[in-house]
Amino acid sequence: MISNTLTLKDLHRVPIGEIAALPTDQLALLQVEADEALRAAKATRDWLEGAIAQRYADRAQSLRRDAGKDTGTIRFDDGPVTVVADLPKKVDWDQTQLAALAECIRADGDDPTEYVDIGFRVPERKFTAWPGHIRSAFEGARTVRVGKPSFRLTLNNEVSK
Repeated sequence: MISNTLTLKDLHRVPIGEIAALPTDQLALLQVEADEALRAAKATRDWLEGAIAQRYADRAQSLRRDAGKDTGTIRFDDGPVTVVADLPKKVDWDQTQLAALAECIRADGDDPTEYVDIGFRVPERKFTAWPGHIRSAFEGARTVRVGKPSFRLTLNNEVSK
């Protein structure tokens, strides 16, 4: 028996207008099927990313430490593969302390927007460019966290996209 029901596998070969004209129950079933496929693909991707992280996390941490870095991107080769390991830095700022510091800057006759974005966020590039005496005044309001590490593997004989 041949089915008249369109599957996800066939969906990409059907013009959008024909898909839009499908019965609503079939559209709903396709949407559920697509959602389930996406969840399964994400679970598979997470499982693979966990295995890659397990394989390279210690080496990446060691290379970062040797380079004097707590966070950031490092590259190394593992046989025919180049591993790009990134550990993003996430910085949180205490809003109450930033507000008080901005008022101190204003009281000293300076413009606090030269140092902070109002809304009390401090871009990390601004913070690292400040003179030490200003940086030290703000350090109590700053918390550094790391983000989720990521690893990208590329075959050394392939051109990166």
